Amino acid sequence: MAPRILVADDEDGVRWVLEKGLREAGYEVTSVKDGESALRQAEAEAPDLIFLDVRMPGLDGLAVLARLRAGRPDALVIVMTAHGTMETAIQAMQRGAYDYLAKPFDVDEVLLLAERALTARRLTQEVAELRTGLQEVWEFGVLIGRHPRMQEIYKTIGRTAASDVTVLLRGESGTGKELVARAIHHYSRRAGRPFVAVSCAAIPAALLESELFGHERGAFTDARERKLGKFELAHGGTLFLDEVGDMPPELQIKLLRALQERSFERVGGQEPIRVDVRILAATNRELEALIKEGRFRDDLYYRLNVVALHLPPLRERRRDVPLLVDHFLAKYTGDLGPRVVAPEALDRLVGYEWPGNVRELENVVQRAMVMATGGVILPEHLPIGEVSAAASVAVDATLEDVIERRLLDCVRGLRARASANLYDLMTSLVEKPLFRAVLRETGGNQVRAAQLLGINRNTLRKKLKEHGIDPDALD
Repeated sequence: MAPRILVADDEDGVRWVLEKGLREAGYEVTSVKDGESALRQAEAEAPDLIFLDVRMPGLDGLAVLARLRAGRPDALVIVMTAHGTMETAIQAMQRGAYDYLAKPFDVDEVLLLAERALTARRLTQEVAELRTGLQEVWEFGVLIGRHPRMQEIYKTIGRTAASDVTVLLRGESGTGKELVARAIHHYSRRAGRPFVAVSCAAIPAALLESELFGHERGAFTDARERKLGKFELAHGGTLFLDEVGDMPPELQIKLLRALQERSFERVGGQEPIRVDVRILAATNRELEALIKEGRFRDDLYYRLNVVALHLPPLRERRRDVPLLVDHFLAKYTGDLGPRVVAPEALDRLVGYEWPGNVRELENVVQRAMVMATGGVILPEHLPIGEVSAAASVAVDATLEDVIERRLLDCVRGLRARASANLYDLMTSLVEKPLFRAVLRETGGNQVRAAQLLGINRNTLRKKLKEHGIDPDALD
């Protein structure tokens, strides 16, 4: 029998597209338009896979998902939403969704995801319920982003948070590895327990062993009293080993033993100390190369690299720069006062390579806010070099991203105005270059241009006259 799929979405068009695409692929499809109907249908026919919209009238998708998983822990659910935020992605993964699909999507993407879900042998572990509180708004600011690679990071946080699996965070300095580790801890069952971070690169090798495992009184010359190490301080919680690739080889052996046995001895001590600690690690080094050079143990690498999460550098997700800029402007408004960014300054920020990644961007925005005493951040307030005009447009930006950026510049500062006739103004601004581009493509052939535009010829002539476009004068 063909797999049975249930589609729950309040948009008629979305339901029609999914039904058509899935049925043509050989699936049996039933569709409903609200949460209550989805629960009744799921109970009646026990579908093999459910596509579930988040925003629906009455019972929303996340509430439906929670009730579905409570009654059928093995239910395969793919959550759909047009609001691709970190919060939504994490909540969906936490409540047991198999995956997360952001609208708009391609039918091919849906079919691939359905095939992968239906052939999976087990679901990812259900994660703990999202804890309330707003403290993560600033704490996890670096996780702001709509780029697909950031969406994957949100999903991985949701999938791995509830278990005690070891996660190795990889990426350049400043990409936010520690903040991702804090997010994993925050959404885990250990959230009320300590999160202890230690930098394996910042502490001299001679002191790192004592820092991790503690020492007994008299263990060495300056050991005047017993000291608890980071492992003991993190008991019941999470220990974050930052820059683990810089750990001295002789200490890697003791760390490996502690991870395997969940116990260790303090420096100068003989009594084994057992701890309940989850390990998260991070590095900006190529551990595989260090292994070949004999500078990092391969058995420790395999112990740490259970789940690997790669954080992209900021230059590979430039479309997120304006979002991060707005976030940091809001973050420092209380101390420095409100600021806005001039379009040419934002172009420079987007086009810059950001070798220091998000950490560098935050510092640049904060400094610019200090320097921009007039309230507007201009290019001269930015301590970064010139960028080319081509580089100022994000290489991964869609046409929608580019248009949205420009529209934000146009509407900024109009909040207090009663009316600005923006709809007609923006429509005319988009129509004119569109008509010019199509006429150039068709060599001035108005019949063909009207066909491409999907309007009749009389409407095209009227619009050309309104915008003052002479089709014969276009080169």
